[in-house]
Amino acid sequence: MADLQIAGDYPVRKTLITVSLVALVIAGCDRKAEGQTVAVVNGDEITSAELNAELGRLNATGMVDKDKARAQVLQALVDRRLLAQQAKSDGLDKSPEFLNKQRRATEDLLIQMLASRQLNTAQLPSPDAIASFQATHPEMFAKREIWNLDQLFYPTPTDAAALKRIADAHSMDALVAALTQSGIAFNRGKNKINTAIVPHDLYVRLSALPAGEPFLVPAGSRSVANVIVSREPSPPTADEARAFAVQAMRQADGQKFMEARLKSLHSSAKIDYKPGFAPKP
Repeated sequence: MADLQIAGDYPVRKTLITVSLVALVIAGCDRKAEGQTVAVVNGDEITSAELNAELGRLNATGMVDKDKARAQVLQALVDRRLLAQQAKSDGLDKSPEFLNKQRRATEDLLIQMLASRQLNTAQLPSPDAIASFQATHPEMFAKREIWNLDQLFYPTPTDAAALKRIADAHSMDALVAALTQSGIAFNRGKNKINTAIVPHDLYVRLSALPAGEPFLVPAGSRSVANVIVSREPSPPTADEARAFAVQAMRQADGQKFMEARLKSLHSSAKIDYKPGFAPKP
């Protein structure tokens, strides 16, 4: 359809569009903090939903002075919005680094929401299933303990002789001697660990260790040697045990769901790898 013409052959449609854009810009500058909007920062709204979400994330609703907490959190949101606006003004939102991190953050959030939806809609386990889970995971329930650990922290060696000395050490004193002989500096410390957070298979292996036998935990370029020096029984109450079992079972079911969904997606997806980048079978 042809544009209607007015004096000077200026298209009416273009005039209307220009006027509309100007009106939108002016309206954006004149936005008011009212209704569901709790603040406006250079025309950018902060809503009550954003404020409430931030309050909930920081658990600020439990503070005695709720008005003060709300004001502090809102000011933090305003400060963050100002800095984000400055970053955009500097063009950082167009940089490859930002775009890559934004995509990663978006994907992580979507995956988290997919898992949460499955978790929140799944059926609660039956009493029999809960009892069976508790019986097969004693480290979380009837036999839950607090382990007191003696620890050594040291850089992981690459020298074969040093590695053999460490492997042959079957006590903390022997390990100290092996590290000293190998010229490896170390720090010693204490720690506690709740067996409820130890993976079941690992718990079974650690429980079978002879008394005083060190076990190693790699931590990047460093290693942590641990010896269980004492065990404190710490079984939960019946109500605590049930709640913990339900949570653990639902998380495990959620993990199985995500693994099954991913397997299904792989089987139906078309994935094309650049030569040399495909995973090896």
